[in-house]
Amino acid sequence: MISVIVPIYAEESNIRPFLARTVPVLERLGTYEIIFALDPSPDRTELVVRDEIGRNPNIGLMVFSRRFGQPAATMAGILNCRGRWCAIIDVDLQDPPEVIEPLWHKAQEGFDVVTARRASREGETVIKRMIAWLGYSFINKVAEVPIPRNTGDFRLISRRVIEELRGLNETHAFLKGLVPFVGFAQAEVLYDRDARVGGSSKYNRYFGSFTLQANGIFCFSTFPLRLMMWTGFAIAALSAVAILVMLFLKIWHGTEFYPMGIPTITILVLFMGGVQLAAVGVLGEYIGRIYDEVRRRPMYIVDRSVNVAVHDRRSGSSGN
Repeated sequence: MISVIVPIYAEESNIRPFLARTVPVLERLGTYEIIFALDPSPDRTELVVRDEIGRNPNIGLMVFSRRFGQPAATMAGILNCRGRWCAIIDVDLQDPPEVIEPLWHKAQEGFDVVTARRASREGETVIKRMIAWLGYSFINKVAEVPIPRNTGDFRLISRRVIEELRGLNETHAFLKGLVPFVGFAQAEVLYDRDARVGGSSKYNRYFGSFTLQANGIFCFSTFPLRLMMWTGFAIAALSAVAILVMLFLKIWHGTEFYPMGIPTITILVLFMGGVQLAAVGVLGEYIGRIYDEVRRRPMYIVDRSVNVAVHDRRSGSSGN
């Protein structure tokens, strides 16, 4: 009935508390599977998950050949799950597993996607909240598809959405943008986000959210390119006006008129240099993404799995 995808890295202290709260919820909904998508960890995370698999055969594990990151791990779980419905949730219990049940009930009203929207963000710093607010405000003004505010990857999607995501096959798996891009009937459920139960976040405290927002902007908007183009046109127009003004003053005042001199030239050169470097940087972000897509390297490589039939992206077959 339902698959739950849990991307993890170095989370040995959170596995058992997570399962203790999640399994009773899923048992009320029907048949289920829980897939832990594990980036190779320096701690005992894999051993703890394997121990829990021995107790509950509905738990599965995928271990990647190296650390591919949370977005790739999440997408690997989605593309290899078996459920008619798929929930994505973090293991740190900031997103309460109990919310999966109202997500599922909302989906039964006829929605293919039900996103969990945060009504409050317990345990997050003011700086992180500010970055998130600014990021969502900006990305929704420039993105090709609306990105829901105050949301993460925590959501429930149908098998139809899963198969459409499989067809996209993008290297940069910005799930918060890919799901709205796929479309279909979508709804939201409000919830209060809790503080992290154990361990520490693996994201950079100050730049983690900024990096994710930037990825969303560059993957779902060409606005930065247009901004650089119009900035260039504006500077060129201002330069042309300045040249005409200087020429007029030169003719009007003759040899008595002197340009403002070296400081002005220095400021203009530095300004133009800064604009050009910024434009090159924006182009580099897009060219880098084009390069990633052209190479067609796999988003993830599974080293080993337990209770998960790993889909072969090349042949279309599956196996352990």
